[in-house]
Amino acid sequence: MPINPYEAYQQKSVMTMTPGEMLSKLYDKVIKELSAAKLNIEKQDVHLYGAIDTSLQKAQTVLNYLKTTLDFRYDVAKNLDLMYDYFIRQIMQAYVHKDVAPLEEIIPMIAGLQETYEKADKLSRNVTNSREA
Repeated sequence: MPINPYEAYQQKSVMTMTPGEMLSKLYDKVIKELSAAKLNIEKQDVHLYGAIDTSLQKAQTVLNYLKTTLDFRYDVAKNLDLMYDYFIRQIMQAYVHKDVAPLEEIIPMIAGLQETYEKADKLSRNVTNSREA
């Protein structure tokens, strides 16, 4: 089955990303889903519960994926594993209680991780490029 040009572009884009770029995209997805859930929770409309649940489940799925990709040969992996567990527990609290407080706490934390990894990826590429020159 042929894929459309947009899907082909997306596949090529993902396949050529650095690990740091991929991680940033995944964090971006988590932040987007948590922000959407937070916005819908704030509306206090029971008709939005399905959308809230879907957004929270998507964010949790990405975090679970990130947990499975951790390389425990590095000390930072243990800390990230604990952080991801905490994020998932907070998502569950938001899910069960339809409460924005847990999301308001973790969204900036995830954004901070994203920013840190973007900086590290940029530094890594600069070092690699200077070695190749």
